[in-house]
Amino acid sequence: MRRFILIALLITDVAVLACAPADRSDGRGFGSEEAPLRAALLTAGPVSDAGWYAGAYDGLLLLRDSLRAEISHQQTRTPAEFDEAFLSYASSGYDLIFAHGFEYQDAAIRAGRQFPNTTFIVSGGGRYSENVVPLIFELEEASYLAGMVAAEVSESGILGMVGGVEIPTVQGTFRAFEAGAQSINPNIRVLEAFIGDWDDVAAAKEAAVAQLRRGADVLIHNVDAASFGVFQAVREMVESGGRAWALGMNRDQNQIAPEVILGSAVIRIPQAFVEIALSWESGELGGAPVYAGAESEVVDFVVNPELAHVLSSDFMMTMQEARARIRSGALEVPRVSFVEGEIEGA
Repeated sequence: MRRFILIALLITDVAVLACAPADRSDGRGFGSEEAPLRAALLTAGPVSDAGWYAGAYDGLLLLRDSLRAEISHQQTRTPAEFDEAFLSYASSGYDLIFAHGFEYQDAAIRAGRQFPNTTFIVSGGGRYSENVVPLIFELEEASYLAGMVAAEVSESGILGMVGGVEIPTVQGTFRAFEAGAQSINPNIRVLEAFIGDWDDVAAAKEAAVAQLRRGADVLIHNVDAASFGVFQAVREMVESGGRAWALGMNRDQNQIAPEVILGSAVIRIPQAFVEIALSWESGELGGAPVYAGAESEVVDFVVNPELAHVLSSDFMMTMQEARARIRSGALEVPRVSFVEGEIEGA
């Protein structure tokens, strides 16, 4: 299994590549009026979530703006809708279909067998072939840093984690968060709750309130639109005279509630989508998962500049050292493995 290293690209650099003439034996090339890249995105939730899905939609727009791609997006909720959307896009000649979530894996495998000339990118997928490619964001690496921050500012010694569905990708971020916290305070306690849904704001708020009442004073989430419920619970705690902080996840959420969000464990999804497209264009994509993590700066922890004063300069140096060790491979953070292997018969 090869590890695909994603590089940081300025949009202007990508635009230059997009405008350059391509001489490909397979006929692929960006910016061609005759055969532009056609890219589609499927999400299981709204792109207004300010997190996981919004980041993917930003990536789709960047493909349009920097690579002149023809783009389309559909929100799909059920397996039947997954199959229908894959069939519609693939039969219409789309080159890349980004399916943004593990739940698309089985439908992508079926579609991949039926449409071998279309490439299906499954975020968080675990099985692969030449045209079904898992895109694995190593968010554990940023979650570890988030845990360090949480333990540093906690006065109660109790942290809270609110998740959506209990799947390996979420479990991995929570285990890494715990490990990061324990590196600062070995006696830290961590509460964990799963609400069984990604977008239920009320359920997330209820879970967050319960953790705050049990003494947690820093909360992190791994949900989608439901994150608004976590932030609301923390904000209301502070407004009532309590002390609490929140941490964002999946996207830079610092400005959603800048008075309480200390920082965010960020995936720079647009950067990853562009690199996927460039790899496809060069004929290098397929046959193995694509990994995107801290080494390529696709994944990072971003401190809220409005609350940076809460963290001491000594701690910031400690966190920077940990970040450097993660990027170099010297510090291995906990992960939950979910890559199953190559698709049989593909």
